[in-house]
Amino acid sequence: MEKDIKPREKKGMKLISVKMPEALIEGMDELVRKGMYPSRSAVMRMAVRDLLKNELGKFKSSNER
Repeated sequence: MEKDIKPREKKGMKLISVKMPEALIEGMDELVRKGMYPSRSAVMRMAVRDLLKNELGKFKSSNER
């Protein structure tokens, strides 16, 4: 049986849960309020991508694709 994909899920995306200090969440919310990112998820994706790029030398920035 094929797994149903929720309408809001993007192809290739998987849901993860992360516990974070309130101060970090407030910082992410401020970036979203300022219109720098569309959502907390977008902030997290960018942060993780940049970490992996710096630490592993992988993962092109979205501007390079």
